[in-house]
Amino acid sequence: MTTDWIVTDADRELFDRELNSFVPDEIFDAHAHWYRLDHFEPGAAPAFVASGPEVAGFDEFQRAIGELTPGRRTTGLFFPYPHPRIDVSAENAFLAAELAKAPDSFGQMLVTPEMDAEEIRQAVRESGFVGLKCYHVYSKSTPTFDSLIEDFLPESQARVAHELGLSITLHMVRRTALADRANQETIRRYCEVYPNMRLILAHAARGFNPHHTVMGIESLRGLRNVWFDTSAVTDCGAIEAIIRTMGHDRVLYGSDYPVSHLRGRCVAVGDSFLWISAANNELKAAYGDITPALVGHESLRTVKLAALNCRLSDSQVEDIFLGNARQLYSGR
Repeated sequence: MTTDWIVTDADRELFDRELNSFVPDEIFDAHAHWYRLDHFEPGAAPAFVASGPEVAGFDEFQRAIGELTPGRRTTGLFFPYPHPRIDVSAENAFLAAELAKAPDSFGQMLVTPEMDAEEIRQAVRESGFVGLKCYHVYSKSTPTFDSLIEDFLPESQARVAHELGLSITLHMVRRTALADRANQETIRRYCEVYPNMRLILAHAARGFNPHHTVMGIESLRGLRNVWFDTSAVTDCGAIEAIIRTMGHDRVLYGSDYPVSHLRGRCVAVGDSFLWISAANNELKAAYGDITPALVGHESLRTVKLAALNCRLSDSQVEDIFLGNARQLYSGR
């Protein structure tokens, strides 16, 4: 029986022992998804998502994240669940409606490459979105995991983000992520040509294999309109490289809800990475039982270890959890 979505006594004990003294009282979650299961085509929702709540909006998020980080006040940046067989328009409308319940929180609209600038302007005007959430599954290149950034974030959308002062959360792909020269060149060009665009590189610049972020981070040195969220990263190497090269003020905490409530972690394997989960593991060892923790807790442990290794002060840790996001969205 899977224990995804369930916070157990063992999880609560782990939080109390390792994280309660580290996680600040107020959190801005810069990477979390709100969605409805009935917006997926029948049978299309990933198994993990389908086993969870039918409506994952403001109320359910607050309940679930409150179990993960008890006693904390959490606001955030929310966007729909990107999937090739989901109703994008319905998801964006659902997000806008849920944000009305969420003071001090913001939303990024889910975009596909076909959306033109006027469609984006109208949605921002009507729904108050502060940014765009693109994703490789909407690329026409196959396999989409090999897509160039331009294949799912066309330059016209970077331009409208610049014109409107919008943020963009980008989960880059390609085999070596930030170590890929094409990814490096596009990110730098977009950021330099469109300085009023605020680019957030998800998952520590897709640092699921930390070596890729370590190898590529120098290519972004000096850019001041790029940030990095920590969502679902369970190896501290990528976050440490970002802090040391770009500064702690470029780092934003993110839970990647609902992935936060998956039980497992991501590990670097050779020049790639592997997600260990209830659906993908053979966790056997002669020296004892192996029980995976929740991804949300593994990720928080990773942020803590990066902060310790980089010798961040308490106020700098608070910046990662809240202050940096406040600065990013000041005036909104």
